[in-house]
Amino acid sequence: MTLPLFLVEPGSLDGRTMVRLDGEEGRHAAVVRRVRVGEQVELGDGNGTVARCAVEGVGRQGLSCRVLELVEHPPPAPHVVVVQALPKGERGELAVDLLTEVGVDEVVPWEAARCVVRWRGEREGRGVGRWRAAAREAAKQSRRARLPEVTGLSTTEDVGARLASAHLALVLQEDAARPIAAVLPPDAGEVVLVVGPEGGITPEELEVFEAAGALPVRLGPSVLRTSTAGAVAAGILLARSPRWS
Repeated sequence: MTLPLFLVEPGSLDGRTMVRLDGEEGRHAAVVRRVRVGEQVELGDGNGTVARCAVEGVGRQGLSCRVLELVEHPPPAPHVVVVQALPKGERGELAVDLLTEVGVDEVVPWEAARCVVRWRGEREGRGVGRWRAAAREAAKQSRRARLPEVTGLSTTEDVGARLASAHLALVLQEDAARPIAAVLPPDAGEVVLVVGPEGGITPEELEVFEAAGALPVRLGPSVLRTSTAGAVAAGILLARSPRWS
């Protein structure tokens, strides 16, 4: 069974033999997870550094941990980005949770033409904050050494520019001729996948994406919700990449 992973601030693991886990993470470890002296845990900085530690002290405010082993995890290749159209309600956080568990490196919120949800003014900050919190918690659950990045809100033009610079650019489209299972991702570089809203991508949006070099692909015979389609598609690509081999 894998050890529980708790997150510390970047730089907290640099050259140290003793590390203090406090704050919200420390209280969660001590009070909720009931970690005890003598047990081992993993501490990660979210940037690829993970320390296997022995717990030498426990209090209500956190843990004192002795570093037993320090491992540096390099950035995975290829770098997988999912452009996620804004779903309704809590389905946005669900999408981010699933994408994080699968192993996506970056999530880009996109306000597509047919999105019911609109992030205007302060709503954008709150929405991005919720997505980042979902990514953080899912990364801990799935024992990820690196937290996925959740960017700010993108327009269709922003997405087109990102697709144009990708090594492989894909758009999920239910009537596309090519199945995503037939696509072989590159060994390195950036893979960008666009997931549209429940109402689908408009012809105008698809024209922008195809002009940027994106290839329309379909998942399978059934139509998935926008909150789950990205994770399934990313899993198919990762399974065909060196990352899962």
